[in-house]
Amino acid sequence: MEPYRAMSQAVIVLVLAVAGLVRPALAQVPPGASCLPEDLVTTSGEGVILAAPDRAFVTLATESRARTSTDAQRQNAGAMTSVQQRLRTLSLAADAVRTLGYELQPEFDYAGGKQALRGYVARNTIEVRIDEMARVGEVLDAAVASGATSVRDVRFDLKSRDAIEQEAFKRAVGQARARAEALATAAGRGVDRIIRIEEQGGYTPSPRPMPMMRAEAAAMAAPAPPPPVEAGDIEVRARVTLTARMK
Repeated sequence: MEPYRAMSQAVIVLVLAVAGLVRPALAQVPPGASCLPEDLVTTSGEGVILAAPDRAFVTLATESRARTSTDAQRQNAGAMTSVQQRLRTLSLAADAVRTLGYELQPEFDYAGGKQALRGYVARNTIEVRIDEMARVGEVLDAAVASGATSVRDVRFDLKSRDAIEQEAFKRAVGQARARAEALATAAGRGVDRIIRIEEQGGYTPSPRPMPMMRAEAAAMAAPAPPPPVEAGDIEVRARVTLTARMK
């Protein structure tokens, strides 16, 4: 038992010695001082760029109704073929038209608590990309005249959106760094180096889409000039959080 008792006493002496060394070290830290190895400053920045859109997307649809599903599909195929043939005459880009969806649904009449099959409706929806803003009205007019029954979700975009977003982030980082330097200077210090930059959640809103236009309503006013389209500016916004070490 003597060797174990001697070992226990040695451990107790070592712990007390370490505690005696640590206490003076902690006592040397002034009240309110930071115990972190680095003094950091965190700021945020935002970059906003307004740019005129140079590209548009428009959603077109043909809708056909008939007593049988076969007739509804046949009529709709003819209507969409006419629309696409007309669009090809406008010299749009080869990949400017893509199909968004096709639907075939029954329609019913309800009377006396009973339903009776009225017929079928076939609907084919496509999206058209227009790379010349001046031609948006022309494309809409041609689509309706050739058989499109609805025009909806006209939205606008930028061909160089990626480059503009990068510039917005540069501005956001520049603003955040300038704020960090201002805070450090106010504290009588300076910025040593950037520790971390994080992107904040944000959005890049586009102009509000135009409301849907029914072809039947447009036909009542025919003949008419192409509808005017005012896109407005697109706002590209970037936000970042920057953490820097002060010297």
